[in-house]
Amino acid sequence: MTFRLRAVRALVLLAGFYLMGVVLLAAMAVLDWLLVTRLFTARAAWFEGAVLTVTVLLAVAILQGMFAFLRAGRLRPVPHGVAVTPQDQPELWEQVCAAAEVTGERPPDELYLVAEVNAGVAEQSRLLGLLSGRRRMFLGLPLLAGLTVPRLRAVLAHEFGHYGNLDTRLGGVTMRGREAVLHTVEVFREGSTQLHYAIGALYIGYARMFLRTSQSVARHQELAADQVAARHAGRDATAAALRTLPVLDAAHTHYLEMYAAMGGPLGALPPVGEVHGGFRRLLAARTGERLAALSAGQRPPRPHRYDSHPPTAERIALIEELPADDRTDGSADEPAALTLLHDPDRVFAALEARTLPHEAVRLRRMSWDDLVMARAVADAEGWSRPLRLAVARTLRSAAQVADGAAPARRGAPAEKVEDAELPGLEEVLDAFDRGLLWMEVADRIPKPTQAARLTGASARNFIRPRVYDGLAGMIHLRLAGTGHAAPDIAWSGQPGLTLPEAWEKDMDDALDAAVADTPDTAPLRALLAGTHRVSA
Repeated sequence: MTFRLRAVRALVLLAGFYLMGVVLLAAMAVLDWLLVTRLFTARAAWFEGAVLTVTVLLAVAILQGMFAFLRAGRLRPVPHGVAVTPQDQPELWEQVCAAAEVTGERPPDELYLVAEVNAGVAEQSRLLGLLSGRRRMFLGLPLLAGLTVPRLRAVLAHEFGHYGNLDTRLGGVTMRGREAVLHTVEVFREGSTQLHYAIGALYIGYARMFLRTSQSVARHQELAADQVAARHAGRDATAAALRTLPVLDAAHTHYLEMYAAMGGPLGALPPVGEVHGGFRRLLAARTGERLAALSAGQRPPRPHRYDSHPPTAERIALIEELPADDRTDGSADEPAALTLLHDPDRVFAALEARTLPHEAVRLRRMSWDDLVMARAVADAEGWSRPLRLAVARTLRSAAQVADGAAPARRGAPAEKVEDAELPGLEEVLDAFDRGLLWMEVADRIPKPTQAARLTGASARNFIRPRVYDGLAGMIHLRLAGTGHAAPDIAWSGQPGLTLPEAWEKDMDDALDAAVADTPDTAPLRALLAGTHRVSA
């Protein structure tokens, strides 16, 4: 079967999806008419009444589905996006309109900037996509921050290519129809009655048949959209855009987890506009290789069963087979697409206001440096607390023995220790020097039940990293409190504290010695003494 015939078949099945409800309603109406006028008997009245009731309920479910047909593709409000008009952002709209023109499509009626590494066009189609309607485009600000202008042109042309009749006059209709069918199926899945589910199962089965039948048409449409993008933006820029998108997505996820959410445990936020705008700084600080490392080893998301996108590697290979043009990617010389925006700081602030929850209004704002310092101190307190509690309970137990009182039994509920009773760094080191680390302290550090059964070297090797982290946390607190540690946002690495040169060089070895099987705190004490001399 030729591609054109497959597209015609998909169109016929799409129309059938809409007409199926009409046929079912007509069949039930005929059945009800026969029951009432020709087959009604007093003896079987209860059975006929039950049949009439069931058909009425089924009709209601079908009508709900048909109403969903009419609503399929309806554009909804966009609470988490910033609407921009051609007057607001003329240069960005110019690129959008040029991409629409090259695909033979009309430009969108609305353009929204969102906080995702994504771009897309939504259309308020009617009759399951057979008729087009109002059009809306979404563009992710992180996408604009990470793509050059030529690569953005490729992405825009591809998105409009979804709706263009590129390889066949029915290509765009098929793509709209697939979206509408998927929307209608979701409506049936959310049904509230068993009859709704029953009718929904019928429609879902038909929808699966339509999606399987139209899959090849949709994939051809995707590949044809890639070809249009290559003609509009250049072969190399289009292939580069496809390679860049998964890298940007991984980098943005890393940014949200490592930087944007940094103040979450503190009840704080970065400066206004920096919740999303800080992503620009991460991109500027990292080379392409360092960005690619964030996505290295990650498995690509498993595609939807009816996803129309061919594998990215296949798409890139087909693009690179196109004849060379006179437009190289030139990513090093091309400006970022974000330069198309007027006053991007204001746009980032507006997007932040639309995406943050209402409770965030009450959160305090902190500079990046203050945020890094506050988070580092909070983390250090968290690392050090289990060790300090264990040492405090060990010292209390030792004091009870010295006073002739019975020490607490091992395994008994831990006594409460007030913050004021927690030992300082020198007291912890003194306890290590007394040989209490592996005799008493380690047993009082919380551990999983399975690890509690370990003894000897196995027990020490399991708990040693926790002792190490606890001691490191206390050192960070000491250096931060005395002004010897400075915050480092480290856009190219990992945010944290910058320590004095001697500590950066020798701290790890000193900590290893302090938590060895035979603890030696002398190297750590020497570093502390050096810090005191510098302070003095």
